Amino acid sequence: MDDIVDIKENYILRLNKSLLKILLFDRSSQKNIIWATDNYAIRGDGYDFTDTIDVDRISGRNGKIIKPRVEKSKREKATRIRDKAEVFTPSWVCNAQNNLIDEAWFGRKNVFNKETEKGWQTNIELISFSDEKTWQKYVAAIRMEITCGEAPYLVSRYDTVSGKIIKPNDRIGLLDRKIRIVNENTENEEQWYKWVIIAYQSVYGFDWQGDNVFLARENLLFSFIDYYIKRFYKEPSIKQIKEIARIISWNIWQMDGLKFVIPNSCKPTKSKQISIFEEKECKECLGCKNGDNQNHIGIYCKIKDWRSHKIVKYSSFIKRGK
Repeated sequence: MDDIVDIKENYILRLNKSLLKILLFDRSSQKNIIWATDNYAIRGDGYDFTDTIDVDRISGRNGKIIKPRVEKSKREKATRIRDKAEVFTPSWVCNAQNNLIDEAWFGRKNVFNKETEKGWQTNIELISFSDEKTWQKYVAAIRMEITCGEAPYLVSRYDTVSGKIIKPNDRIGLLDRKIRIVNENTENEEQWYKWVIIAYQSVYGFDWQGDNVFLARENLLFSFIDYYIKRFYKEPSIKQIKEIARIISWNIWQMDGLKFVIPNSCKPTKSKQISIFEEKECKECLGCKNGDNQNHIGIYCKIKDWRSHKIVKYSSFIKRGK
């Protein structure tokens, strides 16, 4: 799959019937992710803003509905830019910014590649580490891409702007780099897979729009398949693919990045009617009214802390940071 930009949902369905369900599942609502955009509403029932993205809505004869940005129409791109300021970053910019992160971590420049004009030249030498900063610490270091779109800062299967395919050896995402380190420092499949699991558990990302969340999840999952095939000359087992998919379904989630809740879930709710003579009162969201992100009535987004094996509200990290 390392030469295909648009992964067809029908292919995922044929690969394993439950795999598509995992990639669509929202851990916070215990339902599927929602569309959270009106771009698909013209298709009728099941495609409105608040509707969940269900398997039958994007597979079968509907299997070509969700497309990467590069394959969307100019009109749709313009609409998404206008409505949600959706502008994707070319890979060479992602690489330059990711290089800054690694320069700070390693304390030296050009660790993974050397930047060229709107491109890069991959460093083919083994990456060296110190006693203090080991390869294991690098692989486990937490990284997050906010408003991630199709997750080009995490994995770079293709350039999200040009659509150009990027071969595994030259990929520049934060997760791509971690997997390169795993490749260089493990000797067998068991050890490799153990550290790839840790790498996947260490990267996070969120986006508002449901199709972006789904595409990002696809890109992370099929990056794993690409790397596995390249390393072991065979496809990973369905069990391994599903385990990676479950991690991704926790770590790439749908969220209003300003409120830390599922998009548009802070709708006023009506109180229970005590008698026929009393009017129903709407419960106003004080979080929205007062700008208090710890007091919304919407569904707060949950993520998993893989080190402690605890499920926590994302908003709790922001509160702690203050």
